[in-house]
Amino acid sequence: MKSRASFLFIVLSLLLMALFIVDLAAGAADIPLLHVWAALTGGDCPAVTAKIVLDIRLVKAVVALTAGMALSVSGLQMQTLFRNPLAGPYVLGISAGASLGVAFVVLAGVASSLGIVGAAWAGAATVLAVIAAVGRRIKDIMVILILGMMFSSGVGAVVQILQYLSNEDSLKAFVIWTMGSLGDVTAVQLAVLVPSVAAGLVLAVFSVKSLNLLLFGEEYAVTMGLDLKRSRTLLFVSTTLLAGSVTAFCGPVGFIGLAMPHVARMLFRSADHKVLLPAAALVGAAVLLLCDIVSKTLVLPVNAITALLGIPIVVWVVLRNKML
Repeated sequence: MKSRASFLFIVLSLLLMALFIVDLAAGAADIPLLHVWAALTGGDCPAVTAKIVLDIRLVKAVVALTAGMALSVSGLQMQTLFRNPLAGPYVLGISAGASLGVAFVVLAGVASSLGIVGAAWAGAATVLAVIAAVGRRIKDIMVILILGMMFSSGVGAVVQILQYLSNEDSLKAFVIWTMGSLGDVTAVQLAVLVPSVAAGLVLAVFSVKSLNLLLFGEEYAVTMGLDLKRSRTLLFVSTTLLAGSVTAFCGPVGFIGLAMPHVARMLFRSADHKVLLPAAALVGAAVLLLCDIVSKTLVLPVNAITALLGIPIVVWVVLRNKML
């Protein structure tokens, strides 16, 4: 079993590196793979090619890799915490909170690049604070899930009102943000996104033991000595750093966090989060890189590609659980 997992990790790592290189080559101007490699290693290639690869496409590829890891790991955490295969990284209302923050600045016509990111972060953090405060008082995790969904619906209603009252240009800017994009992140913003996601992943690693215990239910986990409030808070903070950061910088990117943890489980045939967490990170990164390649080739929003890829997986999960 260990040798199979090791083999799969090697294959996924090689696939991830290959997709990363192909993503740098794909775009409006096709660049030969040898030129991409030369640009990355300081070899001989046209100066224009090196500039396109290093200054534009490299940032976007790193964003795709980082976002894929973040969304997939946060989805895995939420599915385990809520013991629900259809839970995703946005179930706590993180996306709704980020959308509300963005709606306030964009629909008011006072948005800037950093303003949108800051507003999304503030909205996601506000939702986290509310949910964490509720979670410390309520024992039943399903009640927290329902409250999070209701809170998301309420925030969504406020966003709709703001959209209704906004002018055409502001509304268009907000709708474009809701489509999700990997190409709007600058190198300066990437320097904030990567450490934020890295912090979330570190917290996720520290949560592995808690996640394994939560597989057997909260009551069992408590009898084994798990500090439930502390574990929930740690998972909430990790999810907000992961999903909240990606949403703030890239907009809502759907289905990666919902579907990719199931792909990792199917490939590795394991419930141990020591295996699943790195597996989900690799699968999520590889698939989002693939979606970015397809979206650039077909000139379509990346969210459309992730949905077309993720929906069949979600349908399969629903049918599989229905038949069991």
